[in-house]
Amino acid sequence: MLNIFARASVSRVTDPIGAWLVRCGLTPNVVTVVGTTGTVLGALWFFPRGQLFVGTLVVTVFVLFDLLDGAMARSVGRGTPFGAVLDASCDRIADGALFGALAWWCFTGGDNRPLAAAALVCLVGAQVISYVKARAEASGLSADGGLVERAERFIIALVGAGLSDLLGVPWVLDVALWLLAALSVATVAQRLVAVARSARESANGG
Repeated sequence: MLNIFARASVSRVTDPIGAWLVRCGLTPNVVTVVGTTGTVLGALWFFPRGQLFVGTLVVTVFVLFDLLDGAMARSVGRGTPFGAVLDASCDRIADGALFGALAWWCFTGGDNRPLAAAALVCLVGAQVISYVKARAEASGLSADGGLVERAERFIIALVGAGLSDLLGVPWVLDVALWLLAALSVATVAQRLVAVARSARESANGG
């Protein structure tokens, strides 16, 4: 949903930065890999140790790289098929690292198995939400939209993790992950319904 409402505003900020990075000789693919590597290392290093606030700050910085690679591609006038596949693959890796690391902490330091289950639902949901769209597009169908796309998932998870540590209120993370788990399941259902509708329209020549 944020992709629809915030894209233009975000682009006004990121496009000049992306153009500057291109002039410095960097490529979108390099920025994609650096951002993903930083996200994975930050999540897996800090979250399992219970350093949720610091981990949130580090992961947030590197997640922003995901905005810059797109801005860089726009600045050179085009993306590449390999770049698109690389970006999508790295997004899935980063999603898995974030929710896997939170589940790890919930199992160990947090000693909260129900919350760990919620984190795992978020992890699986993130992968399936993206897969449904990719598979639908490969079949010539549409599966856009949904309550929680990637931006919403990261915002809810990181805000919950960061505030729970900063404020010392563990239930903030509980609320965030259970809410995100429910919204992720709903989004999977939404996208499957969208695919079914698109398939009917395609069969009817619409």
